[in-house]
Order: sequence, then C-alpha cells, then structure tokens
Amino acid sequence: IIKCLTQNAPNITFFCLTGIIGNFWLGLRSLPKSSSQLRPNDVLFMNLAASNLITNCLVDLPDTLTQFVNNWFMGRNYCGVLQFSSDLSETSSIFSTMFISVYWHQKLVGSIRRGGAPVQMDNLRLVGVLLAGSWIVALMFSVPHFFIAEHDGNETLEVCEERFPTPAEKKTFDALYLILANVVPLVGITYASVNVRAAKSVVAVATIFIFCWFTHLVLRIYSSFRNSILAVKLTNFIGASYTCFVPYVYLHGVKKLNCSWR
Repeated sequence: IIKCLTQNAPNITFFCLTGIIGNFWLGLRSLPKSSSQLRPNDVLFMNLAASNLITNCLVDLPDTLTQFVNNWFMGRNYCGVLQFSSDLSETSSIFSTMFISVYWHQKLVGSIRRGGAPVQMDNLRLVGVLLAGSWIVALMFSVPHFFIAEHDGNETLEVCEERFPTPAEKKTFDALYLILANVVPLVGITYASVNVRAAKSVVAVATIFIFCWFTHLVLRIYSSFRNSILAVKLTNFIGASYTCFVPYVYLHGVKKLNCSWR
C-alpha cells in the first residue's frame, strides 16, 4: 500500500497540481486591496503559501516529472537543489503554521482576557521579524545540503543520499533539525490550538499538522538510524500531502474558497 501511494504517478501528480493551485490561490486571496489594509494574518498566509509553493514547484513537480522520464535531470547538482528546497520550504511552512496558530490563540484568547485590546502579533513589524527569523533558521538547515547531497551514480530515480564527513556530524545535524524545526513547532502548535476552538480552520489545520508531522518526525528519526528508501519516500509523501490540503482548509475557514473579490 505504501509503495502504491508513494510511487504511483497519478497520486503524485494529483498532490502536485492540487498543491500548486491551492497555495497559489491562498497567496492570491490573501493579497490586500491596498497596503493600508495589510494585516498580520494576510502576511502569515502569504508566507505559508510561498513556503508551500517552493515544495510544490521545486520538489513535487520535478518528482512528478521523474515518474514519467525516470531519470535525474542534473544528477548530484539537482539532488542538492532538491534537498535544499525541500528542507527550506518544509521548515518555513512549519514555522508559518506555528505563527498562524499563535496569532489566533492571541486573538481569540489573549484579546478577550485583555478586554479586546490589540495583541502582540497585531504588530506587522513583529510578524516580519518572526518570519525573517524563521527563514534564517530554515536557510541554516538547508544550505548544508548543497555540500552533503550525493547522487547514487545511476541515472534512475531512487532517492538522493546525504554523505556527512562523520556519523557523529550526521547525528548532531539531525538532532538539531528535529528539535528546533519539528519538536518545538509541534509543541507550540499543540499548545496554541488547544483554546482556539472558535477558529475551526485553525483547529483543523493543527490536527492535520500534528498527525502529519508527528508521523514525519518518527520517520525522520527512523531514517537517521537506518537507511530506508521507503521511509524517505513516505516522509516526502506526507510532506506533499500536507502542503496539498492545508491551503484549502484555511481558504474555507476565512471564507475565501471562491472567486469573489468582495
């Protein structure tokens, strides 16, 4: 079943195209009519859409094409680009989801406790700083892939490999990445979504996120101890399915899953 899901060309094509359309639409519908109408929530949604589109266009789309041509276009160089893009977008998307959850937690819980007063994340500068910080963290974990990515030497699509100088460095890198870019956001989203039941889309995304990325986390931990092509493919499949469905949930939640611009 797992092989059927992760290696079936129609399934991969569906996730790719659905993700591109959904995230493009989320970003487009989040654009304000004027700069004076720009809100933190819009910025967070546009950042999430941009992060997911990197996955859709630079990871999922080439992966979809290789299902038909069955080879790597640029060998080792493309492996570096693929893994860089994958971790960059994945990390940024995770942090974007966490910031959206925290924002709505503050709006629906903190604002009520403060008598309707503005909350910290109503400040666009603060949101900008947080997003800039998340991209810096994402780049820190993504750039090394240009130096450790390896092609299997065959012109067949299996999976890109990583060659660290020593096993200790690999374990250190994986541990830092899993803790800072997976565990911390997972805990933050879980905490922030507990008391925001009024925002059903946020709760729905949080539920999808927790299920997908907890499974993703377990698979990453498993892959760090044992090389498994199937585990890597399943990890990528989970990431692709998350970026595919989430934009539609948010669009439905903010009542923008339509073609009206009013």
